[in-house]
Amino acid sequence: MNMIEVNNVSMRFNMAKEKHESLKEYFLAAVQGKLQFEEFYALRDVSLTVEAGDFYGLVGLNGSGKSTLLKVISGVFKPSAGSVTVRGTIAPLIELGAGFDFDLTARENIFLNGTVLGMTPKYIREKFDEIVEFSELRNFLDIPLKNYSSGMVSRLAFAVATITKPDVLIADEILAVGDFLFQQKCEKRMQELMSGGTTVILVSHSIEQIERMCNKVTWLEKGHVRMQGPCAEVCAAYKELNGHAQEAQA
Repeated sequence: MNMIEVNNVSMRFNMAKEKHESLKEYFLAAVQGKLQFEEFYALRDVSLTVEAGDFYGLVGLNGSGKSTLLKVISGVFKPSAGSVTVRGTIAPLIELGAGFDFDLTARENIFLNGTVLGMTPKYIREKFDEIVEFSELRNFLDIPLKNYSSGMVSRLAFAVATITKPDVLIADEILAVGDFLFQQKCEKRMQELMSGGTTVILVSHSIEQIERMCNKVTWLEKGHVRMQGPCAEVCAAYKELNGHAQEAQA
């Protein structure tokens, strides 16, 4: 069964050609019809299929379109062209702090973020101790999130999002923040979710992590699909090309 189908998706953004020093200048240019834009395609004719039970990886250099694709799949962006079909419930871990209020405490944000992800207050209360235990933040529960480090925010976001068993879990560099032991803990949780039937899409700059966890991979380059297929084949080609590029720069 296909959990995600991305069909010929393009994502176009309009970028201002001129820099305006203030909002006043921007609005004056807009009123006078002098705003000029150029089109930028973050994704161009991208297609992929993620089957139930896949641990699907996305690789590519910065600016290749990986995060944009995840946002299209999650429904954050509506594609400029093409279509996306997602079956089942989805838990996106795309931007650290999305769904959090940084003026509230961690305790309050557990309920806030859980509600945003579709959990009932009763369910969150039942799972509260489990969330706190996984995040290892019990001593910081009543501190506002604005005083948290990015690693602490990451721990909390991951603990809340993975307390349920979503049909699809989307993680964008979520494991890149935090210490090595917590990253191992997150990997173990993701493997447990997979064994329970959850399909995972992972973006990571760590090609070793992709090789260790994924069974299929799509390699994006400047918004286009460069290669896709079994993890070992795609990662080998990716490492070979980027290894040669690094040697050329040395």
